Amino acid sequence: MLDADFFRRWLTATAAAVDREADRLTELDSPIGDADHGSNLQRGFNAVRATLDKDAPDTPGAVLTTAGRQLISTVGGASGPLYGTLLRKTGKALGDAAEVGEADFAQALKAGVDAVAALGGAAPGDKTMLDALVPAVEALADGDFAAARAAAEHGAEATIPLQAHKGRASYLGERSIGHKDPGATSSALLIAALAETANAEAGAGA
Repeated sequence: MLDADFFRRWLTATAAAVDREADRLTELDSPIGDADHGSNLQRGFNAVRATLDKDAPDTPGAVLTTAGRQLISTVGGASGPLYGTLLRKTGKALGDAAEVGEADFAQALKAGVDAVAALGGAAPGDKTMLDALVPAVEALADGDFAAARAAAEHGAEATIPLQAHKGRASYLGERSIGHKDPGATSSALLIAALAETANAEAGAGA
């Protein structure tokens, strides 16, 4: 079972990963976006970390909805609404339970990913964060966090030969081909942090 502390540790691990990779995310964003993806996410997840450190909610759903609201209010551009929607919708799907099972979490995360797809009007293959998130959620349905991480990372790599059909990169047409999508890359960081948190939890319980 996964409690509020698990989700706080997941988001704290995500903030640390974004801190480490912020420059690389911005470099990826430079040729096909506004060159601010890394700095925007860094600001947003640092604000999430500070908020959860100061006043940590006591249920998994509340942790995620609080984080989602913080991202929406802190991050500019498309990243704030998209990541904020992902976490808020996932949190709302979890409800008020003090602990959630892995299967329930996988279902809730799928609801979050579906909400992102609806908000952005995108689908896998459009060269967006969904290229990492959708395969990750499909892998997580089997309760395998490591497989979800691998699927997300593979999905992010697979955006390189794609032409963007949504977002700022879509304005470039064929010139977007050959570039790794920064949103898919940061989404893979989110899922990698989830897998690391789950692995640490399993190790602690061994």
